[in-house]
Amino acid sequence: MSKIVIKNLEKSFGENKVINNFNIDIHDGEFIVLVGPSGCGKSTLLRMIAGLEKITKGEILIDSQVVNSISAARRGLAMVFQSYALYPHMSVRQNLAFGLENLKMNVDEIDKRILEAARLLRMEEYLQRKPGQLSGGQKQRVAIGRAIVREPSIYLFDEPLSNLDAELRVATRVELKALHARLGNTMIYVTHDQVEAMTMADKIVVMNDGIIEQVGAPLELYNKPANKFVAGFIGSPKMNFINFDSLPNNIKEIAPSKSSTLGIRPEHLSIIDKNALSLNVETVEQLGSDSFLYGKTTGNQKISIKLNHQTEIKSNQDIKVGFSLEDAHWFDNDDKSINS
Repeated sequence: MSKIVIKNLEKSFGENKVINNFNIDIHDGEFIVLVGPSGCGKSTLLRMIAGLEKITKGEILIDSQVVNSISAARRGLAMVFQSYALYPHMSVRQNLAFGLENLKMNVDEIDKRILEAARLLRMEEYLQRKPGQLSGGQKQRVAIGRAIVREPSIYLFDEPLSNLDAELRVATRVELKALHARLGNTMIYVTHDQVEAMTMADKIVVMNDGIIEQVGAPLELYNKPANKFVAGFIGSPKMNFINFDSLPNNIKEIAPSKSSTLGIRPEHLSIIDKNALSLNVETVEQLGSDSFLYGKTTGNQKISIKLNHQTEIKSNQDIKVGFSLEDAHWFDNDDKSINS
């Protein structure tokens, strides 16, 4: 296991600065998820940690050693990419062995590592198959297995589940978390999917435009977002934001200021009169166990509601929704949280 320290890291492509004054400590054995919208710099950051991208400014330390000028092959890391990058003409066993053979490793040690990786990932039965005979989930297991056989101190994952269908994503997500529990290695995982971040991470790093918006445990970010960006990014559906002028009078009275914005999560709204907002329902989605309502307030602000039951509410129906004041979030004129 290894500790990573990133100090004042910057990366520019010409005049375009994609990573700006980035600082973080990643401790031994942590499962860290870098999450943010496309183009926020998370994959670039991962590539700099891996040694695949040059650093413009700052330092990356692995176990107290500055690795800026150390090649990717000598950093003791293994990276799993979005594309499986398997050799189509080789069997699964040959794909797993290829990197180790290039290192001139003993044949017995190679076999030992392959069998152990196959056991961990439950892929013993298809070691002799070619990639073309595998499903997407099986191919991703092989890609992860290729990292495991190297016995790295740190694993890097760059959106490894994005090519899988929804059911496989859930299953592989569970397997990856279980794998981390068994191995205990430091893992850094990049995704734009906040559900993956919430379910897998020990600690989430929310990124936007090359900077850190907030770092914390999943529920810390959910319950105490530092600003509107984090509040809107963490949680699905995203948090509702309601301007002061659109609030009912009884809520205006408790608002921190006339320039503040109320944030309330869809799952914290219910069909009641207390602290009520008037809403015209535009769309209703019934998912069996849950219902989602989408509409606009009298102030023309969009609102999403998540109900944990079926509903008879129809499109174009006027309703009143309320919430507990304990679930309210307030943000100032600079979009910073007032109550976190």
